[in-house]
Amino acid sequence: MSHSFQFKQFTIQQDLCAMKVGTDGVLLGAWSNVKEGNILDIGSGTGLIAILLAQRTKSALITAIDINQNAYLQTLQNVNECKWKERILVFHSSVQDFKSEIKYDLIISNPPYFIDSTKAPQHERNTARHTDELSFLDLITAVKRLLKKDGLFVLILPTEEAQLFIKEAQEKELYLNRKCLVKPNSNKAVKRILMEFSLYNPELKEEELTIETEKRHQYTKEYIILTQDYYLNF
Repeated sequence: MSHSFQFKQFTIQQDLCAMKVGTDGVLLGAWSNVKEGNILDIGSGTGLIAILLAQRTKSALITAIDINQNAYLQTLQNVNECKWKERILVFHSSVQDFKSEIKYDLIISNPPYFIDSTKAPQHERNTARHTDELSFLDLITAVKRLLKKDGLFVLILPTEEAQLFIKEAQEKELYLNRKCLVKPNSNKAVKRILMEFSLYNPELKEEELTIETEKRHQYTKEYIILTQDYYLNF
């Protein structure tokens, strides 16, 4: 595994971070409806999503937080080496303990999602992948506390966990506005769901995205269009 990942306008170092750069983070950052106000990235990991959103905006102020010390340091390193560092603040904090005087126009998260499943041997990887330290309820509660009335909350989850999250969010009056079903290729089932929530309940917009054609590493036109501003090979 390489210690760095090169994008068109920035490089992500990932030697300190349990969870490396992956398709989920790029998809989330590219698919979200960005706003030019204040953005909060919960569980920043390498800092990929915060930096990607900085690239997509002209003046947005982005706050990135992570509970894990190494992830916080990795985010800080990558932010300090990118051209948008003046617009990104980084904090070592859980979202449960995070205090803010402002509310956010956009909150984004690539959250832990394994519930009651077998743990990996590495503690930091567990924190990044399992819901023990950030349950869905904790995340929903934090979003409701920190989101502007007309703000958006965006996240990505595997299919089964997404259904659980949607149900739990609706019970807490956080409503699904838009979702995108993501398939690895046209022959496989949906593996991820990108979701956009708000505090109001509009008509749901549904989309579908297939990443690869039948051939491995041959990408669909839709996926290339979505991510071409970021990946070097598009």
